[in-house]
Amino acid sequence: MTEQNSDNPDLVASSEQAVNETNVADFGPPTASKGADIVERPADMERGVAGKLSVWTLLVVIMELCERFAYYGASLMFNIYLQTMLGRSKSEAVVLNRVNQFMSYATTILGAIIADQFLGKYKTIVVFAVVYLIGLVVLTISSTDFAIDGGFGLAGFCIAVFGFIGFGTGGIKSNVSSFMAEQIPVGYKQTGTPGVYEDSRLTTERGFRYFYWAINVGAFAGMLACPQVAKNESYALAFMIPTIMFFVGILAFITGTKRYTKKQPQGTVLIKVWKCMRYARAHKREGQSHWLDSSLDARDEEWNNEFVIGLQRSLRACKVFLFYPLYWSVYGNMSDLFINQGLTMRRPAWLSVDQLNAINSLVLIVAIPVFDNYVFPLLRRLGFKMGPIVRITTGFAIAVGGFIYVTILQKVIYTRGPYYDFTGPNVPANATNDISVWLQIVPYAVLAISEIFTSVTGLEFAFSQAPAELKSVLTSVFLFTNCGGSLIGMILGIWSSDPQVLYVFAAQAIILGVLAVVFYFCFRHYDAMVAEQEQFN
Repeated sequence: MTEQNSDNPDLVASSEQAVNETNVADFGPPTASKGADIVERPADMERGVAGKLSVWTLLVVIMELCERFAYYGASLMFNIYLQTMLGRSKSEAVVLNRVNQFMSYATTILGAIIADQFLGKYKTIVVFAVVYLIGLVVLTISSTDFAIDGGFGLAGFCIAVFGFIGFGTGGIKSNVSSFMAEQIPVGYKQTGTPGVYEDSRLTTERGFRYFYWAINVGAFAGMLACPQVAKNESYALAFMIPTIMFFVGILAFITGTKRYTKKQPQGTVLIKVWKCMRYARAHKREGQSHWLDSSLDARDEEWNNEFVIGLQRSLRACKVFLFYPLYWSVYGNMSDLFINQGLTMRRPAWLSVDQLNAINSLVLIVAIPVFDNYVFPLLRRLGFKMGPIVRITTGFAIAVGGFIYVTILQKVIYTRGPYYDFTGPNVPANATNDISVWLQIVPYAVLAISEIFTSVTGLEFAFSQAPAELKSVLTSVFLFTNCGGSLIGMILGIWSSDPQVLYVFAAQAIILGVLAVVFYFCFRHYDAMVAEQEQFN
C-alpha cells in the first residue's frame, strides 16, 4: 500500500501498481495502473512505443541533475586540489580520490536497507540529501584560505567527503533511480495509430536513459564551471557553487511531495530472503532446475511463488554484476590518472585539464537521445534485439578499445621531449612534453559511449530483475560494484606515477578484454531468459 489518499479509489489503484509489475516475479491479477488504459497485452498490438514522462517523474530527474552537478563539480577538483592546495603527492591524491569513490558507493547498501525497511524511498532520499548538503557546506568552509592556513584543510576535506558527502550520495544513489521508475504507470495505452500502443516497459527504458542523460547534463555543467572558478577565483567559491546547486535540486524534489507514488517500507526483506534460502536448503528435492525451487508452494511461510521467482532472477543478476568492478576501475581513471596524464601534456593557458571530463558528459548528452530516438528503435524494427548481456558486452568491448588508445597515447607521451618519461634530473613539478592535450578527447568520448551500453543497462537490469521488495537492494548491489572498482583503483594507485602508469593502463585494457569474452560466454543465455520474461509480461 502506498502513501496515497485511501478515499480516492483511482489513486489507491495506481499506488498499488508500480513499474515492478513488468517483472515475472510480480505478476498477479491484472489491475489497471493510473495513466495506463490496459494491463494485459492488447490482442491487436503490433508494436509498442515509449510514452512521455510525467512532470513528477521529471522532478526526480531534475533532482538527480542537480546532485550530479554537485558531485562531479566538486569531486572533479579533488585531484588537483589535493596536490596544489593540500600538498599531497600524485599517488596520495589518486588514493584519496578512490577512497571518495569507494565511500560514495559503499553506503548504497545502507541507503537501500533504510529505504526498504524503515523510511521508504522518498524520505530516505530527503534525509540523505540533508546529510549530503551539510558535507558540501563543510567542504566549502574547509577550502577557505583561513581554514587551510589554520591546518584544517585536510581534516575538513576528510570530514566533509568521507563523513557526510560519501554517506549522502550513497543513500540517494541507491533509491533515486528506482523511485523515478515507480512514477511511471504500468500497462499499455492506446495511441492515435491502430495497433501501436504505449508500452510502460519501453517508457521505463526511456526513463532510465533520460535519467542518465540528466546525470550527464549536471555533470557536464559542473565539470565545465567549477574548475574554471577554482582556476580563476578560489576553491572556496568553486565548492560553494555545487552547494547552492544541490540546495536548488532539493527544493525542486520536495515540490512533488504530494503527487509522488510513494511506497511504504516493506519491512525486514533481507531476513525474509534469508528465511527463504534457508527453507530451500532444508527442503532440497531431486530434479530441481534451481536450488530455490524447493521454496515454491511453501505453506504458512511469509513469501509466495512470485517472490521466489524474483529472488532467483535477482541472484542471477548478482552473478552478472560480479564482472563490473574492473569496468568501474577503468572508468574511474577519468577522475585521476587521465587528469595526471593531461598535466604532462601541452595545453592552452585557459584550460584546466580536469575540465576535459566534460567531454565525457557532453558525448552522453548528445548520444543518449540519438540512441533512444533512432538507434534502438531502428534495431527493434529490423528485428535485432540487443538483450542486456549483448549490450553490456558491447560496452565492455568499447571500453577496451578506449584503453588501448590510452595506453598507446601514454607511450607516445614518453617518446616526446623535453622530459620524456619524467624520470631524469631537474624535472619540474609542472613539467609537460611536446604533445597536445586534445589527444585525450578520444578516450573520454569512447568511455562515454561504453556507458550507454554498460552502465545504463546495468541500472535497467537491476530494476527489472528484482521483485518489488528487493528493487532498492538489487539496485544498490549493482552500484556497490563501484566499490570493487575503487579498491582496484586504490591498489593500482601505488603505481600511478611516471613511468609505471603505462603498465597500469596496459594491464587494465588486457584484463578487461579477457573478462569481456568470459562474461559473454558465461551469460549469453540470459538474454533469451529476459526475452521470455518480457513476452510473459
